[in-house]
Amino acid sequence: QVQLVESGGGLVQPGGSLRLSCAASRSIASINQMGWYRQAPGKERELVATITSGSRLNYADFVKGRFTISRDNARNTVYLQMNSLKPEDTAVYYCNARIVTFRIQDYWGQGTQVTVSS
Repeated sequence: QVQLVESGGGLVQPGGSLRLSCAASRSIASINQMGWYRQAPGKERELVATITSGSRLNYADFVKGRFTISRDNARNTVYLQMNSLKPEDTAVYYCNARIVTFRIQDYWGQGTQVTVSS
């Protein structure tokens, strides 16, 4: 099992930046994939970005060139650097840890609110 705690959300103006952090309760070095998802009001949760244990990256098209996911195994923390934020980026952002053995186990944080507004 792994517990995840997100931080770094808040209110930012369009064009601004935020960095989200996701602290894990155990070593993330062996976790197959860490990621960020988001859910806006009235919408389904959607993938934002993922990073594998081998540092393979995947981004949703709508954040390419603006967001960067990274991991610090020594700190058991995953980050999401968000630049050039738009009002449509407003959502609750969730950290995910995916452990793959003979089955897929997904763990989620409680979420952090990001609001982009002038």
